[in-house]
Amino acid sequence: MLKKERQALILQQLNIHNRVLSCELLEKFSVSEDTIRRDLQELSDEGRLIKVHGGALSKGFHFTLSSNEVYLPEEKRTIAQKAAELIKDGMLVLLSGGTTIMELVHALPSTINATFVTPSVPMALELMNNSQNEVIFIGNKLNRDAQMAVGAEVVRQLQTLHADICFMGTNAIDAVSGITESIWEIIEVKKEMRRASGKLVSLAISEKLNTVQPFQVCAPSEIDYLVTELPSGHPSLQAYKQAGIAVL
Repeated sequence: MLKKERQALILQQLNIHNRVLSCELLEKFSVSEDTIRRDLQELSDEGRLIKVHGGALSKGFHFTLSSNEVYLPEEKRTIAQKAAELIKDGMLVLLSGGTTIMELVHALPSTINATFVTPSVPMALELMNNSQNEVIFIGNKLNRDAQMAVGAEVVRQLQTLHADICFMGTNAIDAVSGITESIWEIIEVKKEMRRASGKLVSLAISEKLNTVQPFQVCAPSEIDYLVTELPSGHPSLQAYKQAGIAVL
């Protein structure tokens, strides 16, 4: 495989799953550790990813409120518009982090009257800047990569909530394995967000369908809605319907 092809595949995996691990790339491409290190360094020097210990992050994952580094923005806006229809006045709504959840915040009707709870710093700030709704930030130690509060105190606070609905930015989803993630600290928080909510909504671009990461957040039976940019009748969504998930 040519270097440019390999680097293009690295960027594709980053855009889909937000981060890559060097050890996984070694196995995938059957090349030396030095080759992967050089690939990541070159892509970092070109400003196409953020190199971190043990791998890399997508620039869209490590976003700021002014960032325009969003992968498939039109698809994510379509997902957000569909998902926003599930939010009703008076609801207590849990939001995770991620660029698709950010689009959901942007898609909220100006007339909605709900309470939003989030451990995501960018999400809390965006809600404060662009909404008159009540915003509750659950804080503790921050995971720098995800810009999200993590740890035992976040889990404890979530255990006191009984939210109507949770909108979860999704790293990977599969009709057999459910929602999976790659960062253990994030797993703990997302698991508790699911337990604290009456309904779980998974927001995922179609490229994340039928993919699996190392750690499970929840089984398919725990997912109430899957929202993608695809039409609800698309063949790619049939397995999720058969698993009992409502598809939007």
